[in-house]
Amino acid sequence: MRTKPFSISIAILLVTGGYLAGRAQSQSNQPAKNDPPAEQVTGIGGVFLKAHDPKKLAAWYRDNLGFPMKGAMAKFLWSERGKPEQQGQTVWSLFPTNTTYFGASLSPVMINYRVTNLDRMIEQLRSKGVAVEKTEDSDYGRFTWVTDPEGNRLELWEPKAK
Repeated sequence: MRTKPFSISIAILLVTGGYLAGRAQSQSNQPAKNDPPAEQVTGIGGVFLKAHDPKKLAAWYRDNLGFPMKGAMAKFLWSERGKPEQQGQTVWSLFPTNTTYFGASLSPVMINYRVTNLDRMIEQLRSKGVAVEKTEDSDYGRFTWVTDPEGNRLELWEPKAK
């Protein structure tokens, strides 16, 4: 008599375990709500500030914080993690308060974010209903602009391949 309840318990465990394992498998094939998007920002390419007097403020940053200023811009050089031979840069720059470079944003700051594949990022943003402004090619790479829900303009940059 002992073997029947024991074998029934084993059968219940096997069926339940198989059901739970199958359920976990089917759920793992679907992306979790907190999974990051396919294309992601890889770092900060630049920080841009509006200034009433860009020359005077640039001198303040140079004299007080040691920024390597060239005009109203400083470049901070660094090496790519795991690729010391690959040098990157983060730009810090001042713009006059009446600049149109920040678009319609009233924010005094605009951040440039680096991406690996700008076309995939643009496609991803558009698929989520984000308005993407013009795309521009330059000697430094490719750029596009978007505005976040708070009205801050963001610049997305795919550096030129070396």
